Amino acid sequence: MNATALTDREPPDAGTGAAGGPRRRLVEVVVPVYNEQHVLEASVRRLHRYLVENLPYPFRITVADNASTDGTWAVAARLSRELSGVRAVHLDLKGRGRALRAVWSASDADVVSYMDVDLSTDLNAFLPLVAPLLSGHSDLAIGSRLARGSAVARGPKREFISRTYNFLLRTTMAARFSDAQCGFKAAKTEVVQALLPRVQDEEWFFDTELLLLAERSGLRIHEVPVDWIDDPDSRVDIVKTAKADLRGMWRVAKASLRSSSGAPVRARVLAADPPPGLKWQIPAFATIGVLSTLAYLLLYVLLRAPMGAFAANAVALAVTAVANTAANRRFTFGVTGSRNALRDQVGGLVAFAIGLVLSTGTLAGVHAAVHHPSRTTELAALIVANGLSTLARFVLLRAWVFHPRHHPLTSADHESPVRAGQTSGELS
Repeated sequence: MNATALTDREPPDAGTGAAGGPRRRLVEVVVPVYNEQHVLEASVRRLHRYLVENLPYPFRITVADNASTDGTWAVAARLSRELSGVRAVHLDLKGRGRALRAVWSASDADVVSYMDVDLSTDLNAFLPLVAPLLSGHSDLAIGSRLARGSAVARGPKREFISRTYNFLLRTTMAARFSDAQCGFKAAKTEVVQALLPRVQDEEWFFDTELLLLAERSGLRIHEVPVDWIDDPDSRVDIVKTAKADLRGMWRVAKASLRSSSGAPVRARVLAADPPPGLKWQIPAFATIGVLSTLAYLLLYVLLRAPMGAFAANAVALAVTAVANTAANRRFTFGVTGSRNALRDQVGGLVAFAIGLVLSTGTLAGVHAAVHHPSRTTELAALIVANGLSTLARFVLLRAWVFHPRHHPLTSADHESPVRAGQTSGELS
């Protein structure tokens, strides 16, 4: 990768401390830009003024111009000469992820961060963003527009897309962070530099992939509620970005199933105990699902004659649903003990209700289409309905009933497969 950097003036309070002691901890803020000539100067000056007045740590602002074709580079170069602690880096190729990778991988700061050039996120959230990293409490930090306490002003279209995307991450990837797309993030430099070689994306999915990999590696992600105002001048192609994000999710999911090694981070991280990932959950859930289906079909056949098709279906489904939830609780999601067991069964009843509606509707359709259908026809239809309800059950159990926020990992309540020698899936 070709990159051109202008030497910045020394950042405020950088260098050695009093009496020649070690320098204070440095925070680097990256502002990735592409054809932002019209807004760059005002935003960087506003950011610089805020950091000088409010951040109690030395800082460096790096404007990362990724292949702009307008006057963005000239503005960035001039700002680096005029403002203390500002530098400019030029890359020959586009991609926000590529720009962040180039700067973060070479940074000598203690904490690296980035924010969008439009400064849609209120800057008052920046100190709460980096403070947990500098104190050692957390490894990464993200601004969240979906966290309690945030205040967001944006159109319904963007709101719907954002919530849908983050819902997909939670349901299909078991993500525990609430907002992957907010352009307001920070991390310990040592952590990021350990993770970057495993992150493949160079554009908008870069953030999500980094967070997923960090979470699978047992790293602690801190969330900060933010005040956020949508930029009406945003030129992001929403449809193109959404397609790229879905492709990225598919790639990461496949990679997590193929490999079981973790990212090369500190011993504390490698010893962490994250919840079991897809690599463990899918085969466990599938095995339980096959056994549950066989038990359901057997009960249905035994009860069909004395009770009739619809009553036999309801009873067989209810009995196997309770057993299915209990088995998945223990073997798929690694939850043991009686704590929240009743609540989990109540959640499982929602999955039972979905299965009941699907199977009852299927039986009704078969009986409406065929007068006195054979047992074989009924069983074939029920197997199809049971397959659909199984998919719905997996999503529901993973995203809601046994989501980590309902079952935080503790030695008293959990015995996950990770403790038995399993490691979290590598994402790249």
